[in-house]
Amino acid sequence: MNEWEKAGEVPRSLHEKAAALGILGASYPVEVGGQGGDLLTGAVITEELIGNGGSSGLAAALMGHGIAVPHMIAGGNQDLIDRFVRPTLAGKKIGSLAITEPNTGSDVASLATRAERRGDHYIVNGAKTFITGGCRADFVTTAVRTGGEGHHGVSLLVIERGMAGFSVARKLDKMGWLCSDTAELSFQDVRVPASNLVGDEGTGFYQIMRNFVTERIGLAVHGYAIAQRCLDLAISWSRERKTFGKPLTHRQVIRHKLAEMARQTEVAREYTRSVSERWMKGEDMTLQAAYAKNTAVKACDFVTYEAVQIFGGTGYMRESEVERHFRDARILSIGGGATEIMNEVIAARIGL
Repeated sequence: MNEWEKAGEVPRSLHEKAAALGILGASYPVEVGGQGGDLLTGAVITEELIGNGGSSGLAAALMGHGIAVPHMIAGGNQDLIDRFVRPTLAGKKIGSLAITEPNTGSDVASLATRAERRGDHYIVNGAKTFITGGCRADFVTTAVRTGGEGHHGVSLLVIERGMAGFSVARKLDKMGWLCSDTAELSFQDVRVPASNLVGDEGTGFYQIMRNFVTERIGLAVHGYAIAQRCLDLAISWSRERKTFGKPLTHRQVIRHKLAEMARQTEVAREYTRSVSERWMKGEDMTLQAAYAKNTAVKACDFVTYEAVQIFGGTGYMRESEVERHFRDARILSIGGGATEIMNEVIAARIGL
């Protein structure tokens, strides 16, 4: 982990190793190169990865295809599935998703990157930022404007590494998720085959919104998984660390901290799993995914803060695992729809 964090990325060989173990394709249908699992299968993988000392950043770097390929799978275009989905689940290619722009974040309908149709190609111009996995990506599922203003003019286009005019403008430094590379991307008159269009023109916004539900559930899983790992570490530390001749667990204030950490973690996990199960049955979980994300993020923020506090000076050191989790957790209330955006979703859904 430390070497990957210092490098700012994980090695490409890790994707092939994970694919060989069935990890990358675990949640995807056999028909597209996966192992036939479901949303909860992916949740268990994230839980185990983080629960055994991996970071949320590692999960983001290794499992970034979770936001890069689902649109292609849902669209059912066999050519796109064969060229991008199958190689990605086999660890041969790395994909990312590019939506956010320098002047547009959560307001997807206002994106400005333009793709103009010219014969059998699109000419793409614009920029994207905060793109997870963008530095290493072989292809980027990119939100572009093919029509007029608003959400009706948004489409999804797969832009490939090596296409003239497509470049990584900058590798970005971050507070956390250090082993997950993050990029600023530039598109200057990039010629993209029309065959790389995902779904129909003008349907990109709806495709993005549909996948936001599972992305938000996935980030909720990150939240409670980090919380559980920090709780486990804090309990172990409190049993071993002695103050004034007694373990920390003999101090009521510490026991009560740990009890509240456990309560919030368990509630977040059970609710998120319930939402996942209902989504897999076909229910509209837009509202509940927002509930789950905000609940898990709040639990994660609380637990990581208290874990560092319980560890004291040791918890503030870079050599401490809880310090890493504390930094990594900060992105969860921002990515995939900020906490404030989730509250807007909730307010609209309850009729406010």
